[in-house]
Amino acid sequence: MSWKGFTKSVVRAPQSVKQRFNVGETTKDAVYIDSERRFQELETETKRLHSESTKYFDAIKGMLNHQIEFSKAVAEIYRPISGRVSDPDSIMSEGNPEGIRACEEYENIVRDQLETLQPELEMIETRVIRPAVELLDIIKVIRKTATKRQHKQLDYDRHRATLQKLKDKKEKTLKDEKAMYKAEADVEAATQEFEYFNDLLKTELPKLFQLEREFIRPLFQSFYYMQLNVFYTLHEKMQSINIGYFDLTLGIEEAFEQKRGLIKDQAEALSITRFKATGGRKPGQPKYGPPKKLAVENKPSASSTLAIEGPPPLNPAPSHASELDAVASPPPPYSANLSPTSATGSSVARANSTNTSWGAAAKAKGAAPPPPKPKPKPARLSGAPQVEMATALYDYEAQAEGDLSFAAGDVIELVQRGATENEWWTGKLHGKEGQFPGNYVQVN
Repeated sequence: MSWKGFTKSVVRAPQSVKQRFNVGETTKDAVYIDSERRFQELETETKRLHSESTKYFDAIKGMLNHQIEFSKAVAEIYRPISGRVSDPDSIMSEGNPEGIRACEEYENIVRDQLETLQPELEMIETRVIRPAVELLDIIKVIRKTATKRQHKQLDYDRHRATLQKLKDKKEKTLKDEKAMYKAEADVEAATQEFEYFNDLLKTELPKLFQLEREFIRPLFQSFYYMQLNVFYTLHEKMQSINIGYFDLTLGIEEAFEQKRGLIKDQAEALSITRFKATGGRKPGQPKYGPPKKLAVENKPSASSTLAIEGPPPLNPAPSHASELDAVASPPPPYSANLSPTSATGSSVARANSTNTSWGAAAKAKGAAPPPPKPKPKPARLSGAPQVEMATALYDYEAQAEGDLSFAAGDVIELVQRGATENEWWTGKLHGKEGQFPGNYVQVN
């Protein structure tokens, strides 16, 4: 934007804000407003036509190119890595000669299709995409004219408002008289410029709409026939494919299962395909590989040690052996003396649970009784709220929309009660919810 254009935009800014918020007097032409709306729709749909036709052209061309790249990728997977010890097929000349040959045949067929369809794709570009681009260029020029008309309308309304303000002034000075003379000249010039662009667009836009309809008709017909040619050519070429690697007598799923065989089960049997993300390792076990047995698992149990070697003597002070040795060795025997040792002793003596009178008394007493059952939960805490019901005392016929009709003796589920019986209550009957007078029912 030039400096002159920038200064004009700053001058028009106040009037632009007034027009946007409909403040003050604004010029409105109903005929032009309708034409502007139709022109906006034409502009949007032309951009969409150009975008979608371009996407269609790229999709057809991209589909064939992706088919070629797909066959190349499959052929590379079939072909062994020559000279690599890690490849089990490296000693063979080719890992899957039949599959590689089928990929090459398929690639040649698709390339032939791409060459055959090249004229049709060029026709889509010349008869659909390029005309849409040309129409967009025309619309851009018309949009500039419409923007110019918008600017002239702002100048027209702005100069008229200035002139009216000067006319409404009761006591005019010489300076006001000069300003009024200048404002009248500005209004006259702005009127001429605004009417020129306004009349031009009102006259020319309907002609453009008529030409646009004539433009779309052959464009759509060309696109339709070219699309038919593309799909007919693709169908004819693909129908004539006869690659011996594929068994076309079977269904798609049957042929897939036959080719796959037991490969899926064999792949899932590999250890590297399974990975656990839960659980943890036991202390001392390696992170990878089979688990190692702990030292405690190779030692005899505590009971066997006691039975063979007898109880070890009670150590006066705790040892600083490792955790595993402490687990492997049996606990020290308990003293029969029930009283604690002196303050200088190293530990507090306890009765032996198997060789003293305390153990015998515990066995004679039997197991402890089970704890009492918990009290039942109160009804107000049981989950579902209590449903309040009421019985109808009289017949009531709905007087307005939203009322609930019922007969005497019907049991109604109360949804909302009023403070008194003289108010309207809300209830539900036979799946229908509505209001009714509270003094027509009795709460159960």
